[in-house]
Amino acid sequence: MISIKLNIESKRYPNGEPVISELHGKIKAGKITAIIGPSGCGKSTLLNMIAGLETARHREIRFSDDESENRPRIGYIFQTPRLMPWLTTRENLELIGGKGNPAITDLLDAMGILDKQNTYPAALSGGMQRRVSIARAFVYQPDLLLLDEPFTSLDAPTADQLRQLLLAQWRQQQSTMVFVTHDLREAISLADEIWFLSRSPTSVVHTLTVIQPPERLISSNDGRESIDEIASALLVKHPNLLSGETSKTT
Repeated sequence: MISIKLNIESKRYPNGEPVISELHGKIKAGKITAIIGPSGCGKSTLLNMIAGLETARHREIRFSDDESENRPRIGYIFQTPRLMPWLTTRENLELIGGKGNPAITDLLDAMGILDKQNTYPAALSGGMQRRVSIARAFVYQPDLLLLDEPFTSLDAPTADQLRQLLLAQWRQQQSTMVFVTHDLREAISLADEIWFLSRSPTSVVHTLTVIQPPERLISSNDGRESIDEIASALLVKHPNLLSGETSKTT
């Protein structure tokens, strides 16, 4: 399992304005870490830097297996499914996992889309396309899974169902997972730890450890009540936290 040590300084937009001033922390191996922050603070930029898609002037992103020459296998689920429109559902997975890979059929079945394996993306609903994108990420068997608001724009029941499907696959593979969200309740329901970011230039202004039962808080009525209690207590103590500030009530 992969842990990540982050020491990032001086990441700037193309116009020269800073997006990340200083960000330090450690993402724990085999755990789920959520990242919350105001719009435009650099959450997606941070994921892209972990994935190696963007760089900074001064940075250190160290994975736990740095002793070897190989980077960890990284899966990335974006805000939009980003499926190849000229490929069927199965072919989109084969593009990553290879033809004849038995895991493809297993994943399509687990995600409830085996009957859509020969369907092209344009004929799939938004929720079905997200299922394909999740299956495509897991067929790669990633050591590290990055998710950038993968359930945005979905109706609540569909988003909830996809979260459960995501968790089921994560339990099997035990990848280290880092996901960006604007939804505090979603973060509490899934994550072992939540990082709260400031406005740009970004730094971590608060972290919250969530004690998760084996099935996660999202999976039971009692858990859902706990989610509300944790969220309420946090915002009473830090009412402006979701805006990137930790000022307390007086």
